[in-house]
Amino acid sequence: MTTLAPPASLFLSHGSPTLLIEKETPTHAFLRSLAPAVGRAKAVLMVSAHWMTREVQVGGATAPETIHDFYGFPPALYAIRHPAPGAPEVAAQASALLREAGYTAAIDTHQGLDHGAWTPLRLIDPEARLPAFQVSVLYQGSAADHLALGRALAPLSQEGVLIIGSGAMTHDLRTFRGQPVDARPEESTRAFADWMADRSTAHDLDALLDYRARAPSAQRHHPTDEHLMPFYVALGAAGDGATATRLHDGTTHAMLAMDAYAFHRAIAA
Repeated sequence: MTTLAPPASLFLSHGSPTLLIEKETPTHAFLRSLAPAVGRAKAVLMVSAHWMTREVQVGGATAPETIHDFYGFPPALYAIRHPAPGAPEVAAQASALLREAGYTAAIDTHQGLDHGAWTPLRLIDPEARLPAFQVSVLYQGSAADHLALGRALAPLSQEGVLIIGSGAMTHDLRTFRGQPVDARPEESTRAFADWMADRSTAHDLDALLDYRARAPSAQRHHPTDEHLMPFYVALGAAGDGATATRLHDGTTHAMLAMDAYAFHRAIAA
């Protein structure tokens, strides 16, 4: 028999940076609703799809810069800052855990928060009180590689550090033609997201790791892998036997599934 501990990690779909100003969308409201739970964390370790490196790196800035790594968006978005303090001591712990697991895990004291990190954090923690830092995803790393990366970081979640993977449940930007934010979801978008939810709930790790071959329209919705890899880091960060709960299943612009998950560590009763 098992009982569930508090969430060890989360996966959030961050969507477009315009999520911050799309105040009527369900995902905007959902992310704001996470504030009470996330606010109890000692620090937030963000794994964003937008920081990719060949070897795992850890952000160790004391005051991470807000990185506006996007182009052609409304001017108001470039004025937004998320002046959260860094967490250099926790970053050093993360680096040590990763080195024990065989990663290089160099600390980059200049790495700020990219928009995959600060877009959701701005809604969850609008006063920027929570210390935050990033760990990179692996350039061309597989789902299994990122599951292992998350497992290496898992001890931090037992010390009050919330590990958040920030990516996208679907990320087929090639089919974006200016669809309204509230456009009816495409059938294949929800089919892929629902397959991931079904396999996550069933604890079918083999299928999840082989999603490109088994999930419907996987090649379309992830022409490249990086936006789904934070899901596997978050899953791994909850340890073996983790239980996944889909918290949100919104869609924006018809083809961006905005699903979010909580992962719980299973504890023997």
